[in-house]
Amino acid sequence: MLLSPPDIGPLEESYLIRALRSGWVAPAGPELDAFEAEMAARVGTAEAVAVSSGTAALHLALLALGVGPGQTVLVPTLTFVATANAVVYTGAEPVFVDCDPATGNVDVDLVEELLTELRREGRAVGAVVPVDMFGACVDYQRLLPVCAAAGVPVVEDAAEALGAAHRGRAAGSFGRVGVLSFNGNKIMTTSGGGMLVTDDTALAARCRYLSTQARQPVAHYEHTDVGYNYRLSNLLAALGRAQLRRLDGMIDRRRRLRERYAKLFAATPGVHLLADGDPGANCWLTTIVVDPGQAGWQAAELARHLAEQEIETRPVWKPMHLQPVFADARSRLTGAAQRLFADGLNLPSGSGLTEAQTTRVMSAVAQFLESRR
Repeated sequence: MLLSPPDIGPLEESYLIRALRSGWVAPAGPELDAFEAEMAARVGTAEAVAVSSGTAALHLALLALGVGPGQTVLVPTLTFVATANAVVYTGAEPVFVDCDPATGNVDVDLVEELLTELRREGRAVGAVVPVDMFGACVDYQRLLPVCAAAGVPVVEDAAEALGAAHRGRAAGSFGRVGVLSFNGNKIMTTSGGGMLVTDDTALAARCRYLSTQARQPVAHYEHTDVGYNYRLSNLLAALGRAQLRRLDGMIDRRRRLRERYAKLFAATPGVHLLADGDPGANCWLTTIVVDPGQAGWQAAELARHLAEQEIETRPVWKPMHLQPVFADARSRLTGAAQRLFADGLNLPSGSGLTEAQTTRVMSAVAQFLESRR
């Protein structure tokens, strides 16, 4: 049983067949245009640009903001590597920031300290890239004024957070530009794919231009910039449109699954759900955090028990400052991300889980808890 498999059904099939029969199978067409318009409406932004992955969207967003060599970009250390890789693609240097232990999201106080420190050193900061961890938004009410005071744009990595909200405002709509992912394990999928969402029309136009090999609008192939083959295909956009129609239902099922986990662990000392109590979370992945001293067991022990029953789990992201590829990168650390990596565990959270599958997971977890009492 997988952690978060795609939730695909007859509606998606019908949209794909329609797109195939239309003849629009390349990275252009009516499904792509409609998908962008519908996603912009969903997030509440003026513009949306559909591309081949969330990573491509991050790369384009940073390029469009002028991020490049000689600059630094603040990135949470607790994130998937794509966030940091996109910075490196531009030639800029990622600087890693530790997290709030209660949510896993970036520690805003540390961001403020680092921005002040880097400015004092004369270092140019191209952007701050907060990540809405596992579908719970960063505290943007605090972060945005900090970045605005420093004159640094925010690129919101909302790859995991489509459908989430912070104080009633949709994930992806914060900062200068937001980035979404439609990878196969995300809350909705286009197989592979991503999107930039922004109110900045000029920035969106620049990203769309770069995503299509920076081709000039002439009959022959003319290029004055280096571009990228990043555009999403019309077929995958059709899949995305069907998924978007079902998004609220998929979020609701993940939320109800999290509620069942919460009840299951409620009487277990030393165990809590990460970002528990955030009413705006999309519940993409339910993550438990285990205090071994109180619980009497470690998260890895539960993972092994479930693996023996062919139930997939996964540790929380290994922090970027611990990754060999970033061993020499500058970091501002408190130890919070490292503790979450050691003590956190993502549990099966897919919206497509049947009642029988859900019961099997809950029974397996309950069996483990009973054996540790």
